Amino acid sequence: MALLDVLLCCLWVVWRGQPGLGLPLAPVGCRSPASAVEQFWHVTDLHLDPTYHITDDHSKVCASSKGINASNPGPFGDVMCDSPYKLILSAFDFIKKSGQNASFMIWTGDSPPHVPVYELSTDTVITVIANMTNTVQSLFPKLQVFPALGNHDYWPQDQLPTFNSKVYNAVADLWKPWLDEEAIQTLRKGGFYSQKVPTNLNLRIISLNTNLYYGPDIVTLNKSDPANQFEWLENTLNTSQQNKEKVYIIAHIPVGYLPYSQGTTAMREHYNEKLINIFRKYSNVIAGQFYGHTHRDSIMVISDEKGIPINSVFVAPAVTPVKGTLQKQTNNPGIRLFQYDPHDYKLLDILQYYLNLTDANLKGESNWKLEYILTKTYNIEDLQPSSLYELAKEFATPDSEKFVKYYNYYCVSYNSSVICNEKCKAFQICAIMNLDHNSYVDCLKHYYIKPSL
Repeated sequence: MALLDVLLCCLWVVWRGQPGLGLPLAPVGCRSPASAVEQFWHVTDLHLDPTYHITDDHSKVCASSKGINASNPGPFGDVMCDSPYKLILSAFDFIKKSGQNASFMIWTGDSPPHVPVYELSTDTVITVIANMTNTVQSLFPKLQVFPALGNHDYWPQDQLPTFNSKVYNAVADLWKPWLDEEAIQTLRKGGFYSQKVPTNLNLRIISLNTNLYYGPDIVTLNKSDPANQFEWLENTLNTSQQNKEKVYIIAHIPVGYLPYSQGTTAMREHYNEKLINIFRKYSNVIAGQFYGHTHRDSIMVISDEKGIPINSVFVAPAVTPVKGTLQKQTNNPGIRLFQYDPHDYKLLDILQYYLNLTDANLKGESNWKLEYILTKTYNIEDLQPSSLYELAKEFATPDSEKFVKYYNYYCVSYNSSVICNEKCKAFQICAIMNLDHNSYVDCLKHYYIKPSL
């Protein structure tokens, strides 16, 4: 079954047949006055697989399983498959019916499925992104959305260019209802942009194309500043500093080290060092950073050269539940709501929602629930760098119950019986607290792991 043929089928049939969805718990109500808190949604890694269908032959449930048997397929998906449209729609329908007032939504990339290159094409990738964009625009016609491109939002995947392309042009046209002309121009040129939030005019969103720094992207090999994005970023942050704006950075591939392996940055290490230096320089302007890509739920704290925490970084879990054949763990689908102070744009809290995929498939209906409220779960004041850094130090203590919670939430409550051993914990802690090479190596030494860096 060809992906493009399936995509051209009417996805809206699923939408019309949706049952009612459970509503979230009430938002945090302990802050006064109520006007001192505003909110925005973060959604990432939808990874639509339009071939998903229930069949007796579990090797043919979805193209994204690549011929491997689906484990327990149901109406909302399977852990060996990317998202059926019904799963994605349930997430957005939950947001729509939640009753939560949000100033905007950030959407940090990756709409197409994990399938072999030959099963996709530029036109198919554009069609998938268009379907996801149309779904969001139809459900939320008045909501401001700030998207970012992911490494799968291109064909061939990962090979995002440093120049104008058919995909960049297509998304610029698709996202015109959300973006101003200046943002559209830079999006066409290099897949990145900045724009003020209409309801918060001293808050600017910078949407980076960090895919240009991704290891598999051969287009950017040996380039010191792909698409001149570093220069553009510094100029934009400098202007925001002069204009007394605050900035939220959004992108797909995060800065820092991957928390599940030793010494591996999510992007090429020299690009990571460059970004960390820029973020340190403008830490007084940047009020938060938001990424996707890993499909997991994690926090990071950027510190200055003296080790003082200066910036909070959040990696949101995916909507897709897919895992690789050799992976023991995956994630339940997740979406999240941030709370922030509209006066200074400081981040206050996270309300993390999730869908228990096994339960949803058994019952035949989606029941998105509140998984945790970050400040209440960990008994911290807010999401500021100092608060998260102190929390990470608590995680690092032996037999930390807070870390046990954190690791369960890392996989979106997929399997609470999984234990993160001493080595696993060292990788997690060092990734949270150390985003540059030197401090990361020192952290591993502290945990008595011989660095291979």
